Amino acid sequence: MQMSTMTLFSGGAKGTEAAFGQAAESHGVDEVNFTFPGHDPVRTRGLRELSEDDLSLRGVSVQYVTKLMRRDYPSHSVDENVFRRLLESICWQVASGQEVFVVGEILPDLTVRGGTGWGAEFAKLCNKPLFVFDQQRQGWFRWELSRWASVKAPSITRQRFTGTGTRALTEAGAQAIVDLFSRSFCR
Repeated sequence: MQMSTMTLFSGGAKGTEAAFGQAAESHGVDEVNFTFPGHDPVRTRGLRELSEDDLSLRGVSVQYVTKLMRRDYPSHSVDENVFRRLLESICWQVASGQEVFVVGEILPDLTVRGGTGWGAEFAKLCNKPLFVFDQQRQGWFRWELSRWASVKAPSITRQRFTGTGTRALTEAGAQAIVDLFSRSFCR
């Protein structure tokens, strides 16, 4: 694939998203980082600030996500509003990509830990190819209908792809991103 025709969609946050952005830039891959007022991404390359109208196009309720993910999220109004915007920006990331790569931890209930989990869950709902590097198990997994299947070494195969994940990126997680780009974009 031509690297110049590829685009990474992410959020530019510290940790996994910053590592995806750095890898994209080093391989000559375009980058779009979705943000919103009040959000401070560490990556500014390809920054796209979403307006309130943009965010409302991907409207999601915190109550819905809380029920779907079976965990508690912010419940007081200011935190809930910021968190809702974050969830909506994650929807933009996932909806924009044709396949989704996540770094985090797969939980026993088959969701992914933290806010990152919403990105993975939304990818499932959108029926997008979804790969998660589980930092605890130090391996890649692909979502297949109703279960996670171990995969040896996935590659980026679509022109528009999403990269997101935990802010608590480990050395193994960072190396998994570097290796993913190396396999996908050999020079």
